[in-house]
Amino acid sequence: MLVFLLIGEVIGRIGLVDRSYLPPASSVLARAGGLLTDGGFLQDVAWTLKVWAVGLLIAVVIAVPVGLLLGSLPVVNSAVRVLIEFLRPIPAVALIPLVILMIADQAQIEQTLAAYAAMWPILINTVYAVGDVDPVPREMARSFGLGRAVILARVALPSVAPFVATGIRVASSIALIVTISTELTAGGGEHGIGIFILNASSDATHADVVFAAAGIAGLLGYLIDVTMRTIERRLFRWHYERLGRAS
Repeated sequence: MLVFLLIGEVIGRIGLVDRSYLPPASSVLARAGGLLTDGGFLQDVAWTLKVWAVGLLIAVVIAVPVGLLLGSLPVVNSAVRVLIEFLRPIPAVALIPLVILMIADQAQIEQTLAAYAAMWPILINTVYAVGDVDPVPREMARSFGLGRAVILARVALPSVAPFVATGIRVASSIALIVTISTELTAGGGEHGIGIFILNASSDATHADVVFAAAGIAGLLGYLIDVTMRTIERRLFRWHYERLGRAS
């Protein structure tokens, strides 16, 4: 990262590229520091994070139960596999025009698309994790007369939980990307990091503001990933110890 910033500084200083297009890294960092103390920009950050969190929560609420169901019922999984593989590759941003026709509120548009994009890694991780549950404890529980629902809750779910957590961590980054991308592409809103970048990009002299806001968005993604990874390792320390990884 330091090398990357140094290269950007040198290119900007020697005039290899017009500063209005690629300002020096020092100017971008200074602008980023100013944005982090700007109440208006912080409100945009808070808006984006709120929408991101709601979208991710919706994805978890939908994907985890559906994944448990599909993973525990191979016949149902086979029946809907084609539909899942058809919908999963569709970019969430490509659905913006369709969602706008159905939903008028900016927050709900972003939440819907973020949930759609974040749902797939959680769902796929959950389905495959349920399929890989050790059959021995499952059969033992069945021999003691436990029902399917109890086996799923007491045997399958604890084994699946670390993989679900990994899916949620991956989905959290995807949800943030889609949230900001929707703000940039759909426009028409008043709040959000994407709206801030879109407004700043309308002025050719504000390239440093655009780069600074984009850098802060990347920093948010990094902090979210680190936070999710830390929570994941603390909650499932036993899982990583069994894999021989340091917690």
